[in-house]
Formats: sequence, structure tokens, C-alpha cells
Amino acid sequence: MIPVSVITGFLGSGKTTLLRAVLRDPAYAGSAVIVNEWGDIGLDHELLETSEENLLGLANGCLCCATRGDLARTLIDLAARRRSGAVTYHRVLIETSGLADPAPILHTLLMDPSIAEDHRVEAVVTVVDALLGAETIARHPEAAQQAMLADRLLLSKTDLAPDTSALEAKLGALNPGAPILRAVQGAIPPDVLFASAARPAAFQHWLDAITTPGARHSAGVETISILREDPLPGVVLPLFLEALAEHAGEKLLRMKGIIRVAEAPEKPAVLHGVRHVLHPIQWLEDWPSADRRSRLVLIGQGIPPWWPARLLEALEEEARV
Repeated sequence: MIPVSVITGFLGSGKTTLLRAVLRDPAYAGSAVIVNEWGDIGLDHELLETSEENLLGLANGCLCCATRGDLARTLIDLAARRRSGAVTYHRVLIETSGLADPAPILHTLLMDPSIAEDHRVEAVVTVVDALLGAETIARHPEAAQQAMLADRLLLSKTDLAPDTSALEAKLGALNPGAPILRAVQGAIPPDVLFASAARPAAFQHWLDAITTPGARHSAGVETISILREDPLPGVVLPLFLEALAEHAGEKLLRMKGIIRVAEAPEKPAVLHGVRHVLHPIQWLEDWPSADRRSRLVLIGQGIPPWWPARLLEALEEEARV
């Protein structure tokens, strides 16, 4: 049986950072990885250090909704290729989108006989932002459901939030059976996260409640995608981040981007942000693929879809004067 582990958590909680750290462990480096992103431009797979033949991206929806059938087909196809010797892997790691409701995903993994004959669910790990987690759970039903269905809860960004007692109390009330772990930049032994676990009591509650599995999502969440062929002047990036924090603020659920900068086109800049917390610009040593275009994805509630691109254009014009 092929063990399958699910990494879930709300937008910007640190799922990709955790997965990248896990894949550096020699025991997990050969895993098959399925990454699901919300929106029509996928970026997370570009930032993972793993074999391309074992990395699959599912975009244009989330696993609990339109692409749940794609997940089943992907797992069945992977297992067939493994039996034929076309690919080699010993486990499957699934990173859900930040808006995924895990219940329908787990329903598919456990109740679809064509999947269950070759796979077993090993563990569900929910990543919770230590700084913003309590507010996120209060505002978004997906975040609460992700916490309720976890085998293990992993607090990320604990260096930014030294006092997590209130958040831990909230998580304990939602899922008393799940141990709460802590990590910065995904630094935790993978075996601690993915050791086989008995399903918590909440899991059966969710399965019993779902006759026809369906997702529960926050209202009004929209994705804004920007794709640019031309590089951006470097001075634009900090100005853009500052404007986002000032004018989008609480409306910005997640922002991520990989940007080609005019002054250093061979080294892409990576942007990350959650609400008003926009992280310092990071630089990669090289482009992760042959695609050298700038790609920016914003997920928010109430952000005019035209505004981010218009803002970039205005800042670019100002920089060129």
C-alpha cells in the first residue's frame, strides 16, 4: 500500500515552505508530490526542489471542488505508472490549496475503491500561521475545518508570534485529539509529522455529515493573476509591496509572485505576503524552469480585479521618468 499524506492549511500559512523542507530529507526526496493551487497561474511547483517526473500540479480550482476528480485520476495513473516501472516513489505527498476543505478530499481518498486498493491515508498535517491563525479561523470556515480534521497541527512562523497560548487553546477546542507542533521555515523531522495516525473523532463526524461531498468556502474570495513578459525595474517591487499593505490590508488573503527584475534578469525575485504582513523580497540563484515571465497571484476579498495591474503600471511609469 502506498502511504498518502495531506498537507493543508489556510492561504499563506507556510505549506510550500514545509513541503520544500520535507523534500530535502533523503527519506522523503523520492516522494510523488501533488500540488494544488487556486487560480490559473501556478507558482508553488516552481519553488519546490524535487524531480519533475514525480511532481504534478493541479490548478484552476481546489481539490475539494472541481479538481477532486483530477486527484483520483492522478493517483490511479501514478500507481499504474509505478507498477510498470515508469516512475519510482514510495509515498505520495499532497499539498492542497489554501482554500481547500479537507473533508471531501479525505472522502475521495478513503471511499473511492479504485484509490483505496493501492493507497492508505497516512496523516493529515494542518499548517497554522502562529501570527494570524486565530483571526483566520474566526473569519474563514475553511481554516476551522482544516484544523478540525488534522492528525497533527503545525504552528508556523512561531518566531513572529512568541505567545501562542490563545491560538493553541482555540485549536485544542476544535481538535483535542491532535498534537500541536511548532516549526520555523519547516524545520521539523518529517517522521514526526507523517507517522501513521488514527483518525481523530472529528474525522468520522465530517464523513458522516457528507452524503454528497462538497466544499464550504468563504464568500467573495477571488483570484487576480498578472502575467508579464517584460522585466520590472527593481525599485518598483518595494513600492508595490508598500502600496499593497497600505491599500489592500485585510482584504489581501494571499500574495505570491516570481518576478523578473530588469537589473538582474537571471535571478528572479520571489514575493510573499498574507494580509498586511508582506515578507522581505527573496532572491533565487536561478529560474526554476524555462519560463522567465513574471507571474503574480493575489487572492483577496473585495480587491478590484483591475487594481494590482494598474498599480504596477503606474509605479513602473514613475520609475522610468
